[in-house]
Amino acid sequence: MSPEARLMDGSALARGLVEQAARRAADLTERTGTAPCLATVLVGDDPASVTYVRMKRNRCAKAGILSRHVALPAATTTAELVDTITALSNDPAVHGILLQHPAGPHIDERAAFEAIAPEKDVDGVTCHSFAAMSFGLDGFASCTPGGILRLLDHYDVDLAGKHAVVVGRSAILGKPVGMLLLGRNATVTYCHSRTTDLVSLTQEADVLIAAVGRPRFLGAEHIKPGAVVIDAGSNPGNVGDVDFDAARTRAALITPVPGGVGPMTIATLLTQTVDAAAAQLKAG
Repeated sequence: MSPEARLMDGSALARGLVEQAARRAADLTERTGTAPCLATVLVGDDPASVTYVRMKRNRCAKAGILSRHVALPAATTTAELVDTITALSNDPAVHGILLQHPAGPHIDERAAFEAIAPEKDVDGVTCHSFAAMSFGLDGFASCTPGGILRLLDHYDVDLAGKHAVVVGRSAILGKPVGMLLLGRNATVTYCHSRTTDLVSLTQEADVLIAAVGRPRFLGAEHIKPGAVVIDAGSNPGNVGDVDFDAARTRAALITPVPGGVGPMTIATLLTQTVDAAAAQLKAG
């Protein structure tokens, strides 16, 4: 490994953020008599989704955040899912709502996401939240992009004037992280499955965000020496979107998988749930 390369320890930073969220949740509960509450909604019983939801609920419990789990059968229709989420949006005892995705090929996920009240969209998945991210307004960031920005800040990565290349354009990761980077005065290039000559673009990146969903898709040849590499991939076998062993010989900073972006996503979710509860309870 290059002597300049450093690992960006998302696990350690996330622990601190969760501890901070726990202190705020305890204070909020003491002052208002109401604990922050996150509702998780799961359609079907996909093993990976079940595991993710269980992990998030366990982290909530450790942070003093109540969790209400709504498990729906795989045959649930879009209309039924929207009705469920609308009911949670209208329930004053629920402060944040997380719809675990994917919800199934028969579900109109956008319609389901849009049923989440903006003030309870702690996962940052609605059009309202995306607009807020894009215009620099108050609102909730998509959790993985928000976690990435916190990680960059922690490692004192100055984004102003830097060329950031995002490989991936999903509605909850690629697109919003580009907007957040743009809001920090980075120059942002989006790449995707139809990008021609990807290598020539990624080699110009001062900050490279891998969010393509393909294991070890980006190798050493994609990385500018001294770049900051953020691997937001999560593939079977705990493999990221970056060939870590090859990339770490060129990058100045790089996130591992696991232990990089993943823990920051959950920490951001918990932080934003407490934020939402404080706002709804008007407790600051």
